[in-house]
Amino acid sequence: MTGLYDKTAAAPGPGHNKPSHDESLPGSEKWDRWAKKRIFVRELAGSYSDLYKSLMDAPRIYPAKKSEWKGGPELYGKHIISPQHANVAQSIETHIEVYAPGAYGQKHGHLNSAVFYVIKGRGHDIHDGRHIPWKAGDVMIVENGCVHQHFNDDENNECLLLVFKAKPLFHFMNLVFQKIVSFPPTTPRKGNENFQPPSDL
Repeated sequence: MTGLYDKTAAAPGPGHNKPSHDESLPGSEKWDRWAKKRIFVRELAGSYSDLYKSLMDAPRIYPAKKSEWKGGPELYGKHIISPQHANVAQSIETHIEVYAPGAYGQKHGHLNSAVFYVIKGRGHDIHDGRHIPWKAGDVMIVENGCVHQHFNDDENNECLLLVFKAKPLFHFMNLVFQKIVSFPPTTPRKGNENFQPPSDL
């Protein structure tokens, strides 16, 4: 997936976990989460009583409506639970993705596995070249180290996925190797020009 590290190779550029921030390019502002500084694992420092109190005082409800949809024009996401967004969780990451009719996401791979619950719609995944169909109500697993991509097969309706990962634990163990092979489209397909993610989530 990641290949060998070549010390003579040029620095990663667009298409390798570093989308362009050239504002003249379409979609340059869309994928900031792949390029900006993020918190992957929080420091645990202080006394046991302080840490315990901070966990007990942390909210247990995180309304998705309070988080902003990011991305576009055909794939949007909300990162709700992660070390960066919620102090109560250090070992899991959870986010919601919505795909426009007929849309698809980035082709990528990472060391951590992932579990997807299909809330709405139907589509398929490609896992290391293997075609795997899914529909609403299904739970699918992306295995460790798999290069994969998600596709919405419904040409008329959006699909919604709820994603769970143990990604922070992998990063804590320095298993950070991941790569984006290709980013989602930066221009909408015909008919999807006005697509917007659901306002009730």
